[in-house]
Amino acid sequence: MLLSTIAEAVEGRLADAPDPDVVVDQPAVFDSREARPGSLFIALAGSAADGHDYAHAAVKNGAVAALTTRPIGVPAIVVDGDVLAAFGRLGHYLVRHTLQDTQVVAITGSAGKTSTKDLIDQLLPAAGPTVATPQSFNNEIGLPLTITMADPATRYLVLEMGARGIGHIRDLTRIAPPHISVVTNVGTAHVGEFGSRDNIAQAKGEIVEALPGGGLAVLNADDPRVRAMAHRTRARVVTYGLAPEATVRALDVTLNDQGQPSYTLHTPEGSAAVHLTFVGEPQVHNSLAAAAVAREAGLSVDKIAELLSAATTQSRWRMETHTRADNVTVVNDAYNANPDSMRSSLDALAAMARGQNQRAITVLGPMNELGDDARSAHEGVGRHAATLDLDRVIAVGGDEAGWIQQAASNAGAHAVHLPDQETALQLLRSILQPGDVVLVKASRGVQLQQLADALLQPDPEASGA
Repeated sequence: MLLSTIAEAVEGRLADAPDPDVVVDQPAVFDSREARPGSLFIALAGSAADGHDYAHAAVKNGAVAALTTRPIGVPAIVVDGDVLAAFGRLGHYLVRHTLQDTQVVAITGSAGKTSTKDLIDQLLPAAGPTVATPQSFNNEIGLPLTITMADPATRYLVLEMGARGIGHIRDLTRIAPPHISVVTNVGTAHVGEFGSRDNIAQAKGEIVEALPGGGLAVLNADDPRVRAMAHRTRARVVTYGLAPEATVRALDVTLNDQGQPSYTLHTPEGSAAVHLTFVGEPQVHNSLAAAAVAREAGLSVDKIAELLSAATTQSRWRMETHTRADNVTVVNDAYNANPDSMRSSLDALAAMARGQNQRAITVLGPMNELGDDARSAHEGVGRHAATLDLDRVIAVGGDEAGWIQQAASNAGAHAVHLPDQETALQLLRSILQPGDVVLVKASRGVQLQQLADALLQPDPEASGA
């Protein structure tokens, strides 16, 4: 786009810009170090830093201009008020005027939305050029950023949409109105912020309310709150899951010794065998959602099964599995956690260890944003861990971790509560044996992925002995 056209789209004015017809032909950036010739620098003001202070560096690195709230001595598009709101207007303009032949696929859910997005991103290129949300950039910053990565040749724009409250997804769909909307589930993630699962369902359902009459809602048939969203849209509805009435179904689901699911993908057009490389049974539902979207894009059931079986993990810290030289397997699932995903990950750990007759050890940290349900939810995780006959449950952190440990111990598990990651690392290094499987899981804010990474590094004391 011409710089002058961007200024019009965001309702801004040019400042210190000698050439209003210079072309912006690269994605937008927020980090001046990532600026390159042809990019647009978005000068966000945060609590720790103000992007306006880095605009000169961005332009020096090649950015055509910066989106700002004031003139700053380099080419800029100056807007009144909020830079982020202006960036949202740019995203909406691009969808409406530049990406007119692009289908927007929007995805939300309490859990599994990033994994589902990654799978869809590996299937849709077989139907046409595809651009998808990087990592989990699913908010009012990441969504317009992803839009700037697309161009008129893009056939599918896959956008993950997150929410911290009712109305958030509605705002995102106003920036990028979807043609296909996917809802993975309604769980207990962020229930402390929403107040109840019904409120979560209300928020997540905004993504299907945004569909046009000719659009498609892809809904999880096995989640009653998601299934009920069919009444909140005038679009066509396709369901997926294990339920007999699901349009896209998984039959005969099994887990191999590595905890990887296999199943028969059944659609109205036929069936085919799927063998996932991912760990954990929740990946069955994620892959079915992706299959439903790929089916809408015109891919055959055989092609969908082939692509699903070849798909790999794209985002870090989601059942990310590595095996050390001594045959200790570390499963890093520390990107985030809620009661549902905790139970699913523990089930996968038990299946992996049982299938190979190995010891199963889990390191669990707190789950955030659970509100008044925090204690009962953590105790529920502890009790569930105890039912799986794990060899050791290590709870790391404050009171929440203590609740996990106490409930697990009361239910008969071998559980300990440790104050921090360093203490946990020392214990693990002293007890791990060749062949053990270790699961590390907690909410993102706990940063427990650092412990998983440390477990993959050589033990300094052992190497120095």
